[in-house]
Amino acid sequence: MSRIGNRPIPVPKNVTVDIDGQTVRVKGPKGNLELSFRPEVSVEQQDGQIVVSRPNDQKTARSLQGLTRTLINNMVVGVTDGYTRTLEIAGVGYRAAKEGNSLVLSLGFSHPVRVEPPSGIAFNVETPTRVSVAGIDKQLVGEQAAQIRKLKPPEPYKGKGIIFQGERIRRKAGKAGKVGGKK
Repeated sequence: MSRIGNRPIPVPKNVTVDIDGQTVRVKGPKGNLELSFRPEVSVEQQDGQIVVSRPNDQKTARSLQGLTRTLINNMVVGVTDGYTRTLEIAGVGYRAAKEGNSLVLSLGFSHPVRVEPPSGIAFNVETPTRVSVAGIDKQLVGEQAAQIRKLKPPEPYKGKGIIFQGERIRRKAGKAGKVGGKK
């Protein structure tokens, strides 16, 4: 039994939802999003709520019901509140700056790294060591934040690199000194 898939999605007053065949369009104050869902599930709008149901109890239909419900809920939350992922930069001389819409990172390379945002994504440099990626599409925000993190992943010895806010890096002990001498 799907616990997530059976829950109805509440639709706020300032959001309009249009269900056309196998497509759901969500329009809100921050923008528009669209999702094409699989025919194994059905989506209806009832009493200001969106209900995702499945016609049978097969494994694919059960799993797609929860997935579709979560994706539509993410769309509703995205067009009302939006999503943000915050990245922290650790390391001597590592910093971020914003030039126009693009993000310029100094990460210890011989050149600064410029990251252009895709449409629907905005970068915000809160401090030189803290960058936030914001947008209405949860998947796109997370994917862009992961692409930035991949430029300089954290290393386990000194902890230098780009990490997500709240992420913990497992630190390793350095090389142990040699005890005694050669005989």
